[in-house]
Amino acid sequence: MCSLYCHWKVKSMDAKITHFFESVTNFFTGGDNIPWSSPDVIDGCEREVVDATKEESDERKSESIMRLSWALVHARQPEDVQRGIAMLEGSLTNTNSPLQKREKLYLLAVGYYRSGDYSRSRQLLDRCLEIAPDWRQALSLKKTVEDRITKDGVIGLGITATAVGLLAGGLAAALARKN
Repeated sequence: MCSLYCHWKVKSMDAKITHFFESVTNFFTGGDNIPWSSPDVIDGCEREVVDATKEESDERKSESIMRLSWALVHARQPEDVQRGIAMLEGSLTNTNSPLQKREKLYLLAVGYYRSGDYSRSRQLLDRCLEIAPDWRQALSLKKTVEDRITKDGVIGLGITATAVGLLAGGLAAALARKN
């Protein structure tokens, strides 16, 4: 009986410790709900773009490029994210439809968020929300970006305070040794 109870207690404690470390990790890494794409998805989208280029349908080509852009800015590899940003920025100037512009601005914001440029991401989300003020997806990402900016500020302040404390402690120790 005790061994079963002890086993359950250990499992419960393991779960709590795991949850704690996940929370700490999410705090420092900015855990978010933005999906990731896999290399297989990117490869499939690239093949789709090649196939669409062979056809004469500009609409199909445009749609496949948007899917590839989505996959790239949601990738784990920084070079893929940068490729997606470049594709979207290049195609944004040729966009006349407010809906397409909104989508591209949002994907650019995701790309900049993933690459760590939170202020640029927030600017793009503001432009996106000018087009569609109630768009929940953009509002959610904007909150995530602002939370990340706040967390980075708190972490930066902590690092600065620690450095100042160490410097002051070093100076105090040096002065104490002199006297």
